[in-house]
Amino acid sequence: MSNLRPLSLLALLTGLVCLLFSTTALSAVGPIDLTSSGAGIFALVIFTLAYLLVMGEEKLHLRKSKPVLVAAGIIWAVIGWMYVQAGQTGLPEESFRHTLLEFAELMLFLLVAMTYINAMEERRIFDALRSWMVRRGFSYRTLFWMTGFLSFFISPIADNLTTALLMCAVVMKVGEGDNRFINLCCINIVVAANAGGAFSPFGDITTLMVWQAGLVKFSEFFVLLLPALVNFLIPAFIINLYIGNQKPTAVDELVELKRGARRIVFLFLLTITTAVLCHTLLHLPPVLGMMAGLGYLQFFGYFLRKTLPGSLAKKRLLAEQAGDTERLKRLGSVVPFDVFSRVARAEWDTLLFFYGVIMCVGGLGYMGYLAMMSDLLYTQWDATYANIALGVISAVIDNIPVMFAVITMQPEMSHGHWLLITLTAGVGGSLLSIGSAAGVALMGQARGIYTFMGHLRWAPVIMLGYIASVILHLWLNEALFSVY
Repeated sequence: MSNLRPLSLLALLTGLVCLLFSTTALSAVGPIDLTSSGAGIFALVIFTLAYLLVMGEEKLHLRKSKPVLVAAGIIWAVIGWMYVQAGQTGLPEESFRHTLLEFAELMLFLLVAMTYINAMEERRIFDALRSWMVRRGFSYRTLFWMTGFLSFFISPIADNLTTALLMCAVVMKVGEGDNRFINLCCINIVVAANAGGAFSPFGDITTLMVWQAGLVKFSEFFVLLLPALVNFLIPAFIINLYIGNQKPTAVDELVELKRGARRIVFLFLLTITTAVLCHTLLHLPPVLGMMAGLGYLQFFGYFLRKTLPGSLAKKRLLAEQAGDTERLKRLGSVVPFDVFSRVARAEWDTLLFFYGVIMCVGGLGYMGYLAMMSDLLYTQWDATYANIALGVISAVIDNIPVMFAVITMQPEMSHGHWLLITLTAGVGGSLLSIGSAAGVALMGQARGIYTFMGHLRWAPVIMLGYIASVILHLWLNEALFSVY
């Protein structure tokens, strides 16, 4: 009998597992509704646990890609097992490939953009901008407004994350030792970068998703310019009142651009133009234009390497004639430009995080949860209130899964409502420091100075900007809410 007890226990556990992953619709032909099954609930629990780990990244020092990658594997394994039991093995594979294709387009697009940003950083474009601002000796209040406006207008091109990191470096350099000033500037930078990213397809991952899905045309994003500007200006004006007008100590730092820096900026703008034309004129995915743009950069990198010896010889001769020993030392340490080293420096953790999130949300959608959410938000609620609420929710669970879920649900909404969710998901993340990639990155860059609680104290002020931007969009673009 003692030998039978372990076998009985094993049989009982096996039976419980089978009961958990069973469904009453196994005989159905087509997608199976798993929302009320043990398998579906198990997948929701896995996704929730993974996202809790993501939210605790700063404290746990666990890269955010790890939990969502594992969660995506588990969720799709559960789906596969349920469909194997139902004898419908082909359906989940088709859905998985479709979701994977959506991620592949997004990843390649972002990879090219990140490579260009890294190339411009290596050519010292951003160092030169920072040096110029530092040497001018602006007052704290002027610097507060300059970094805010630069964040707002650079993020539509260079994305909100890169822009926020650049502006934070400027503030920390100039305001060194004044932690209160740095904290207030960082809050302003996060709000401005997220607001600026909301009116451009290139400014944020969420806007890029909406554009690539063909829901909003390239030119139509710019109707969000004024609502986004108001979202930035209202909290900035109030925070500005708490900043002194003293001047920081000027730092004499002169940065020399590396060869080809300005031409790489031109190639980046040309790449963006190519992507836009591919989408608007040829009706092809914009990622085609971005990958062609990577080719532009590779050809230019080849040109820089081939012409480097002749360029160095001329510069050495001029430095020797001028007796500039410092310049000679710098010329001796010059290394050839390498495109693939710029690719390697891309934010791979961020790209893998996007994969995990998109596959998790796609799997939960295939189980039926997104259809359930769509019915709750967009049928039982008004679409306006639903989109405003989702913007606030994006401050807690990040705007990427929120936007991908909405795009996957494809609710029947007017054009004005699609622009509304684009706006709210973009600027809603500013309400908390963990609500956007820009906020999370700055907490790491200005560790101990820009904090969750430091940002939270100004959340009511930021909420005023959020409400004002929504009201302005509803008023200015009223005609779009009747266009489907």
